[in-house]
Amino acid sequence: MYVQVLPEYGLVVDPMVGVVTTAGESLAPVIEKVADMEAVANDIVNMLSGKGNFLASFPNRENALPTAGAATAYWYGLAVGLFIAGVYAFHLM
Repeated sequence: MYVQVLPEYGLVVDPMVGVVTTAGESLAPVIEKVADMEAVANDIVNMLSGKGNFLASFPNRENALPTAGAATAYWYGLAVGLFIAGVYAFHLM
């Protein structure tokens, strides 16, 4: 007696042993999906360092994230600095 876990992939569990196994089907689709998810997870972890080439990026864009982060920080810093300077200037009037 088996209990179906994922019928579309042919996975069943033996309740006496507690092991998930195949019921005459191949695990190739599941293994392919796991490999895809592993590549995406590695890509997300690599984004934290900001170095390397990412899955969905064009070639020769290894330092895109640090450059974009520096430009964004510059413009946000400029905007906040000008806002504080404007508040201070209007306070003196």
